[in-house]
Amino acid sequence: MNRREFLRAAAVVVAAGSFGIGPASADGLRAAEWTAARKFVNTPFGDIAYVERGVGRVALFLHGFPLNGFQWRGALPRLSPYRRCIAPDFMALGFTAVAEGQSVAPAAQVAMLVSLLDTLGIDDVDLVANDSGGAVAQLFVVQHPERVRTLLLTNCDAEPDSPPPALLPVIELSKEGKFVDQWLAPWHADTGLARSSEGIGGMCYADAAHPTDEAIAMYLGPLVASPQRKALVHAYAMGLDPNPLAGIAAKLSAVRVPVRILWGTGDTIFSPESAGYLDRTFGNSMGVRRIAGAKLFWPEERPDIIAEEALRLWT
Repeated sequence: MNRREFLRAAAVVVAAGSFGIGPASADGLRAAEWTAARKFVNTPFGDIAYVERGVGRVALFLHGFPLNGFQWRGALPRLSPYRRCIAPDFMALGFTAVAEGQSVAPAAQVAMLVSLLDTLGIDDVDLVANDSGGAVAQLFVVQHPERVRTLLLTNCDAEPDSPPPALLPVIELSKEGKFVDQWLAPWHADTGLARSSEGIGGMCYADAAHPTDEAIAMYLGPLVASPQRKALVHAYAMGLDPNPLAGIAAKLSAVRVPVRILWGTGDTIFSPESAGYLDRTFGNSMGVRRIAGAKLFWPEERPDIIAEEALRLWT
């Protein structure tokens, strides 16, 4: 980051600290804009969908399950003045077209990201991750520490809580090939149900208006589109068990990459103890910020916090 970029970023951080974070908001790119901006990169893993905005050093945004890169639609406009922000869709989720027979387990997702970066000619990145994307980020940083400048983790897997107990019914239904039809398809068909206490909204969002109809269509539409896509979703869920982070603690302790942890205290999926665990385990943790009442997918609802903390970490 040059002096001008540093001063601009510092000004944003000072302003955020002075005036505080505004009301929860997922404003940013709309679905039509996101769709128009979507690109594809051909790799041995398939045609990887991604959206990018900005120039310069790269920030790579890793989304959760069963979402896609649209999760970061509020963060990208806020951070693109300071980074070339890239939000890919993981294999089996979003609009990525997976190569036939390709594994979609977390280790394969790491290899896909390496291939994506190599194809785009990108040497290193600032990583920002949420949910199962956080598990992939941890695997990425221990395998390729030279390619990560900083790591910003939000509510996500940690070795003692991966997969979390709340996800076990999803995994079991996926083994039976029933998860998409019993959970995702009804939410896609009835957005009110999706936002209810029995839907993804009540489980993972603090704001009762989320996810919006637009977001539900973007997230779930591709996943229910065909038997092949449903099978990939089930494969993704099954890939989270057994624990993909088993035995990673010593490697995380050896990581010298600066790491910042942001944790919503209202999360009912991941244990609140995981924030402290990650803080103690990473070799160069910059500490934990806890966001009162925020649930698992709060980065979508509060992109201002992502932008503020990313800029602090990057500068």
